[in-house]
Amino acid sequence: MFDRRIRGETVMMWDSHSSFLRRMQIMRPDLPSLNQYPFNIEALKQMNQLDFHPKVTYIIGENGMGKSTLMESIAVALGFNPEGGTKNFTFSTEATHSNLHEYIRLIRGPQRPRDGFFFRAESYYNLATNIEQLDRDFSFGAPVKDSYGGKSLHEQSHGEAFFATFIHRFGGQGLYILDEPEAALSPLRQMAMLTRIHELVREQSQFIISTHSPILMAYPDSVIYNLSAEGIEMKNYEETDHYLITKQFLNNREKMLKELFDGI
Repeated sequence: MFDRRIRGETVMMWDSHSSFLRRMQIMRPDLPSLNQYPFNIEALKQMNQLDFHPKVTYIIGENGMGKSTLMESIAVALGFNPEGGTKNFTFSTEATHSNLHEYIRLIRGPQRPRDGFFFRAESYYNLATNIEQLDRDFSFGAPVKDSYGGKSLHEQSHGEAFFATFIHRFGGQGLYILDEPEAALSPLRQMAMLTRIHELVREQSQFIISTHSPILMAYPDSVIYNLSAEGIEMKNYEETDHYLITKQFLNNREKMLKELFDGI
């Protein structure tokens, strides 16, 4: 299915006609310097383009490999708020996003999404706070929280608030960019999230997901890109460190714990 020659450039081996977002290209001749952030991130240094699966694309890798920076740049280039939400959200708690979005080109499909959302786990509290403020300041029309299940997101647990967005706000025929959505979800809720992804894919939705969860990255009709210091590489699910390490730990828990604790 895939051409495995990934260093710097990927070759799309699936039909992307139904994709809302087909490809991201880095305008490398325009980059100011490879010695400054975010252009000095090793995985990004070697990337020329990234092809998106028409259903689900996963961006994985160790901490510090540039996953969130890449996700943020895609979302901002599409017109989403850097802190998350729909394109209607304009709040800003602190402008900490990079300028990578200024140096990428997005190739879109022939159809436009009816819905869209940039879900960012690390700034979801700020989004929930902004929803509360909007509902206090504007009394006409339906409260914004009605689109999220009708209950204040701050009056729910972190995981419940996350899941309320996935269930109530995501409406289908959408482009959904999710940065570590598993952060507050239990393993059971992560499996429920897989079901929700499948429901929305069947409603002609497309997902781009950054995750550390071997449960969440198990969706079968997808592509997985692993970011590392060596660059970016397509991987099968069973080849990912997330799967291999989790499997090894669960199958050899006592042995691995002994190895981890010896010498402390």
